[in-house]
Amino acid sequence: MKILLFTNSLGGGGAERVVASLANHWAGRGWRVSIVTIEPARADFHRLDPGVERIALDLGRPSRGALDALSQNLRRIIALRRVLAAARPDVALALMSTPNVLLAFASLGMARMRTVGSERCYPPHHPLGRVWTALRRRMYRRLDALVAQTRESAAWIRAHCPAQRVPVIPNAALWPLPQHLPRIAPQDMCLPRRRILLAVGRLEPVKNFGALVEVFRRIAPAHPEWDLVILGEGAQRPALEAAAGAALGAGRIRLPGIAGNVGDWYARADLYVLCSHSEGFPNCLAEALAHGLPAVSVDCDTGPRDIVRHGVDGLLVAPGDGAALGLALERLMEDPGLRSRFAARACEARERFSLERVAGMWEALFRDLHVGRRT
Repeated sequence: MKILLFTNSLGGGGAERVVASLANHWAGRGWRVSIVTIEPARADFHRLDPGVERIALDLGRPSRGALDALSQNLRRIIALRRVLAAARPDVALALMSTPNVLLAFASLGMARMRTVGSERCYPPHHPLGRVWTALRRRMYRRLDALVAQTRESAAWIRAHCPAQRVPVIPNAALWPLPQHLPRIAPQDMCLPRRRILLAVGRLEPVKNFGALVEVFRRIAPAHPEWDLVILGEGAQRPALEAAAGAALGAGRIRLPGIAGNVGDWYARADLYVLCSHSEGFPNCLAEALAHGLPAVSVDCDTGPRDIVRHGVDGLLVAPGDGAALGLALERLMEDPGLRSRFAARACEARERFSLERVAGMWEALFRDLHVGRRT
């Protein structure tokens, strides 16, 4: 099959990892795969199979008002339409809300090609603004399918964006994870025999790492052998560094940055924690389980409850309840037997969210769309 994937960028985020992993998988199977991004290729974080064609529109400049935004998006639609006309893929797949809308516009009149959009978050938690919301409501119906990551997201899309079909396909949890630069060695940051509580994500307000630092500050004195490591980068780094230093002094809370060898950190850690205000389908949580890490996660509206099986491979706690999060963390931090039992079952995520299984769900959708086209 000939497939084209379209998204904002190939930076270090979860949606970008999905694009790269699917593209590499299909290229490895001999498919003709192209990745098109709005942002330039110099912003790429993920390594691609040599068989993947990389096309960067380089049209990501921030807009300077409403008219400039309209002009820029028209240029993006025209540029994408030219790429689609030249590549002539069997399926064009967009990931994230605005690329979905742009693909719907750019593919108008291209009857041979099947178009698929994909929401990578729970839409109510990520409002687009009045104009994009109206465009999403109108244009999603012009796509052949709109993929959601969870049942809750699919229900919202069906109610607010009358797409033709809304299948649910989770993200894959790669195991083992590919490694690339930058590499940060855990042994360079963590002292031997220290227990590690690990969190991974962008250092942005939605990930709620400030609350995690505060929870760890409260429980850390009772667990002197444990340290907290938060892998990632973002605008909140200065505030988090200040809070970490004020909380416990140097050493027990570390922020190494963004790492291309995050699998080494899963292997070094003893417990994983997720405390986000909202998620779509948190890749890092599924990857942590696949690497045999028990997890404690906030049960935000979508994602964690589809990954963590409460009392089997981890614990779920109510959103916004710092006391409950602290108690759940302490329960596992002080009970190595429970951590071991959860870890033994956590590895089942390797099969539950295997790339072969998830890619197979995408492929089944593509086959159905082609059968429908021929009919």
